[in-house]
Amino acid sequence: MAFPAELTSVLTGASMGQLRRWSQTGLLRPEIQQRPVALYSFQDLVALRTFVRMRSELPLQRIRKAVAKLKDFDLTEHPAKYQLHTDGDSVYFVEDERSVDLVRKPGQRAVLNLQDVFAPFKTRRGAEVVDFLRPRANLEVKEARMGGWPTIKDTRVGFDSVAKLLDGGEISPEDVQRFYPNVTPEGAVDAKDLYDVIAARRRAAS
Repeated sequence: MAFPAELTSVLTGASMGQLRRWSQTGLLRPEIQQRPVALYSFQDLVALRTFVRMRSELPLQRIRKAVAKLKDFDLTEHPAKYQLHTDGDSVYFVEDERSVDLVRKPGQRAVLNLQDVFAPFKTRRGAEVVDFLRPRANLEVKEARMGGWPTIKDTRVGFDSVAKLLDGGEISPEDVQRFYPNVTPEGAVDAKDLYDVIAARRRAAS
């Protein structure tokens, strides 16, 4: 599944400007496509959200150093393949309940408790970042379902398909069940809300 930049921004907490800069500098380039428009993979989203979560506590240069150090250790897979954690001072690569300090004392090991980067958090500037797996109460993100594309809870119906039905104002949330019987009015409202947030992010970046 390919995620456009504006949806990637909403789900990860990275601003549109950060996505562009991080792609240009090589911190994380879109895995699926860079041009003419950026298209991100599910793995990209997980890695970006990890970076944004760490960025709320650390200078960006330490995150860059940590990513570079992974390559020094011959850990060259996608960053999403690795568990990275910050204690507010350094970045740690976590493996088998142990961790390696990638910034302050490379190679030194210490025991750490991991925080769930999928949980809601605030960015360095205080912006709220949605729950990654539940961006709205009635929406879900599951990698095994539609490649991680947000769907209505307990269905395989993409949020955008429902939102587009409501976009013209001629169909009410209650009427959506005529087209998608398993979609509740609450699910339809949440789908439209996320859709509108993404559209606003797109307009602001243009």
